Amino acid sequence: MERLEDCLSFVIGKAQQQVTKASREALAPFGVTPVQFAILKVLWERDGLNGAELCSRLVLDSATMAGLIDRMETGGWLERRADPGGDRRMSRVYLTEKGAQLEKSLNEAMDRVNAQFVKALGEERAASLWRGLEAIANLSIPERRSTPAVSAAAKATLTE
Repeated sequence: MERLEDCLSFVIGKAQQQVTKASREALAPFGVTPVQFAILKVLWERDGLNGAELCSRLVLDSATMAGLIDRMETGGWLERRADPGGDRRMSRVYLTEKGAQLEKSLNEAMDRVNAQFVKALGEERAASLWRGLEAIANLSIPERRSTPAVSAAAKATLTE
């Protein structure tokens, strides 16, 4: 390669910085980071997961996840409870009322972020990019093969 900009890792990294910056700005009014949003999103889909299940879904290590859960518990969004099956070695993570109430607002904020980038790229190019990035992301994770669509809210934002 002749230039740094010809390196896929560099270009993806720069794009990731832009998306993360926009996400941080959108979530900041709620006091939530993009990674905390991801944890909340997973728990809105299925509350009561254990740490290992969250790590697997978000592809994070257990030390990182433990620190995130600690901070989110302190923030009042989550709580740990004993495993209902009686396994004393494991706790499960549940949304608090405060965490559950954030769902609509945070989803709307992230829909706006997604729509911002889809608008900048154009819908066709954005869909192609999304498929390409998912293909790269799924290379080492064969069980993840679904393609999330741009939400109806994000599409509506595009037409406004």
